[in-house]
Amino acid sequence: MSNKNVLITGGTKGIGFGIAEVLLSHNYNVVITGRNQQGVDEAISLLGKISGTGKILGYACDVTDLPSMTEMMDKIHQQIGKTDVVIANAGIGHFGSIEDLTADQWQETMDINLTGVFNTVKASLEDVKEKQGYIITIASLAGTNFFAGGSAYNASKFGLVGFSQAIMLDLRKYGVKVTTIMPGSVTSHFNNHVPNEGDDWKIQPEDIGQMVLDLLNMNPRTLPSKIEVRPTLPK
Repeated sequence: MSNKNVLITGGTKGIGFGIAEVLLSHNYNVVITGRNQQGVDEAISLLGKISGTGKILGYACDVTDLPSMTEMMDKIHQQIGKTDVVIANAGIGHFGSIEDLTADQWQETMDINLTGVFNTVKASLEDVKEKQGYIITIASLAGTNFFAGGSAYNASKFGLVGFSQAIMLDLRKYGVKVTTIMPGSVTSHFNNHVPNEGDDWKIQPEDIGQMVLDLLNMNPRTLPSKIEVRPTLPK
């Protein structure tokens, strides 16, 4: 599928950025999104240095707002054409006891982690159906493993896994593949973490990028619909 068009939400850093790096180096055209234009521009500057024939574009948009996502898709059509692959990666984490979790934190988690994926899929669906393409959602092991202080995050990721598996069944008849990737500990800026040398044991963002590449190169008759991935060594 090289030279195909790939949309990655939340692609300015972390897992999304790692996926963009790998796909660009294998000649995919990549569109990244982020919350603000400055972050998008900085990521594009870095990604533009990767050797390969793929183009890199970026837009600031709001995954929680369907009209914003639809407008962005119109811009992609004008610049590079229809989208073949959609990677719904944008996410957020608010953690804490239910006693401390605020209504605003709960709502933001649901809006970005769950409704944001719905909006991303809805805005790009006609493209992916026409192209018999691929939708990949980035969930988490928190989508099947609950933990104290994770009520909002667990709920959003449990919901995302369910959503992804349901649309996989909806879209198979069109030749569209849907996979949800459920990573464990990943070195990234998620939840304001600053990556450091102590993170070497964790999964690296480019590891998830390689996994995405492998999925895209898999024989069309084979669909890994849900993938759990953990660091090799426990910490």
